[in-house]
Amino acid sequence: MRCVIARFPFDLTKSGVLQSMKGIKPEPVTGESVIIGRRHYPLKQVGQVITRQDRRDFSAGEVRRAMTLLGFTCQTVPAATPPAPGLSPYQQASAMLGTPLSG
Repeated sequence: MRCVIARFPFDLTKSGVLQSMKGIKPEPVTGESVIIGRRHYPLKQVGQVITRQDRRDFSAGEVRRAMTLLGFTCQTVPAATPPAPGLSPYQQASAMLGTPLSG
C-alpha cells in the first residue's frame, strides 16, 4: 500500500513491516504505540525503522495513519486523571500521601 510519510511515498505491506520490525527491541512507550506481533512499539520508533528517516522528519500521526491502513492496532496513552474537584491544595497533597502508619 502506498503511504506518504514526511512527504515521501513508501510502498508498505503488513508483511514488510513485520519483517522490518523482527528482532527490533521495543523502546519504552511514553506516547502513542502500535502493536506489531505481540509487542507494543512507539510509533516514532516504527516510523524510523520502516522509513530510515530521522524521527524529527515525520509525525506520529503520519505513522499511525499508515499502520492503521495496513491493519495494525494503534493505541494512545490514557490521560492522567485530574484531582478531585473542590479539594484544597493541602487536601490534595494529603490524599496523595495517604494515611499515616500506626507505630
